[in-house]
Amino acid sequence: MAKSHTAIMVLSAICFLSLLDFAYGKSGLRVEGTVYCDTCRTQFMTRISEKMSGAKVRLECRDRETENVTYTVEGDTTEGGRYSLHIEGDHEDEVCETVLVKSSRPDCDEVNKDAFTRRSARISLTKNNGIHSQARMANPLGFMRKKPLPGCAEVLLELGIQPSRHY
Repeated sequence: MAKSHTAIMVLSAICFLSLLDFAYGKSGLRVEGTVYCDTCRTQFMTRISEKMSGAKVRLECRDRETENVTYTVEGDTTEGGRYSLHIEGDHEDEVCETVLVKSSRPDCDEVNKDAFTRRSARISLTKNNGIHSQARMANPLGFMRKKPLPGCAEVLLELGIQPSRHY
């Protein structure tokens, strides 16, 4: 009887501590993503796009009404073009995006300024959205190469896209 009573108390304590960690723990969210060199200037990844290490990215959260920046954190990409940003707090009522800050390659450092193209990746940063993982995956972001690689026309044809005269 004493053994079962002790086991119940230990299990109860474990459950209670798990609940406290969930409510107050330091297990904040993490934004993960990739930065690449857009070698064909297509504004999407192709089979000859190159992952970019040493690039700088920033996460910015803004107030939905005033559009004032409320939270920001920066990081660098590792080998393979991956980054991981630790996020403090919950940003449910804010608009959060990852943005390109600085390229690590002088031949591939252009960011498209066209208003209709994506130069950032919007991401939901709250634990109140049904996602159980602490990781939030951002869409890939790419710097454009100054001049497309010679193989780009072939890549575009493979995708069913007629290349322009630039290739």
